Amino acid sequence: MKAIHTNNAPAAIGPYSQAIEVNGFVFASGQIPIDPKTGNFVEGGIKEQTAQALTNAGNILKEAGTDLAHVVKTTVYLADMADFAAMNEVYATFFSQPFPARSAVAVKELPKGARVEVEVLAAK
Repeated sequence: MKAIHTNNAPAAIGPYSQAIEVNGFVFASGQIPIDPKTGNFVEGGIKEQTAQALTNAGNILKEAGTDLAHVVKTTVYLADMADFAAMNEVYATFFSQPFPARSAVAVKELPKGARVEVEVLAAK
């Protein structure tokens, strides 16, 4: 088991790793739309937040020696299911066929008031 860390994604703010690599898979922690350069949310709405969360996830995977093309499963957490269509529009630009398996759920609240959080599981 190996912990993965990159400065190109938000640092873990608790007792967890950005990702863990084990048995040929990378399990990334959920990513919210924080720009790692500023430590703040990106400007804009759900589309910009989705793009930043997926960019953060991609940067973590890159550090682990893989990428979004090797993602086998994602979980998308939305603060408001009304954002689903706009999130999905951006999400589709980050992945190609065969698309990863995915769950998308609405939750009551996300860390720091984010509108979206994305968790990925990738093969190496």
